Amino acid sequence: MTAAPVVLAADDVTVELGGLPVLRGITFSVHAGEAVALLGGNGSGKSTLVRSLLGLVPRQRGTVELFGRPLAGFGDWARIGYVPQRSTASLSGAKVREVVAAGRLAHRRPFLPPRPADRAAVTRALEAVGMADRAGDRLSVLSGGQQQRVLIARALAGEPELLVLDEPTAGVDLAHQEVLATLLRDSLRAGTAVMVVLHEAGALGPLVDRAVLLSEGRIAHDGPLGDLAGTFETGGHEHGHDHHHRLLDGTVER
Repeated sequence: MTAAPVVLAADDVTVELGGLPVLRGITFSVHAGEAVALLGGNGSGKSTLVRSLLGLVPRQRGTVELFGRPLAGFGDWARIGYVPQRSTASLSGAKVREVVAAGRLAHRRPFLPPRPADRAAVTRALEAVGMADRAGDRLSVLSGGQQQRVLIARALAGEPELLVLDEPTAGVDLAHQEVLATLLRDSLRAGTAVMVVLHEAGALGPLVDRAVLLSEGRIAHDGPLGDLAGTFETGGHEHGHDHHHRLLDGTVER
């Protein structure tokens, strides 16, 4: 059986912020159709790692490749969908369809109106997250969970081959988490690679092929999520007393 192609590869990624080490020699990869969860407590470096892998935070050392190309020379951003931690302040006046349509910009020629294919992709994304009936509403009138669905739809509208989500379940109820789980399951079946930052596995746990656990800027585990069951439950309840293992319930200090 042919191994799935590598869509993201990090080797010895080291990042300092304000002169302090945040990531220390991170090496791992993500394959097509694979769901990789980045786990860890507050201050473990999860979000910094994601932002560094996408070129949003500079590295002091190490290399990153996207779809076999060095990050510095990569320009095919239409292949990647990124859902940052929910922050919609700058989008509060925008309508839902406008926000989702922004996910097609990398596919469109500048200054030209959207093509039928662009409009269809936006509609499919809205339907996928159950927000088609709110397409004309302003983002500011939606609940936090609904806003998160819109941001996910924006990423899905681009029909990415790699979907990166940073804490998509934070602050949303179980119903919204289950909607997200269904979306990610469908994306994985279509061959999309998924890398998701989680504070706790929750409803997404059954979808995770590999868990990469960060502790103090280093990889403490890279393997099946189930191998961590003795340390904590996927719901985030601490079992062990080792400081380095208190990683999913928010108890790790910076």
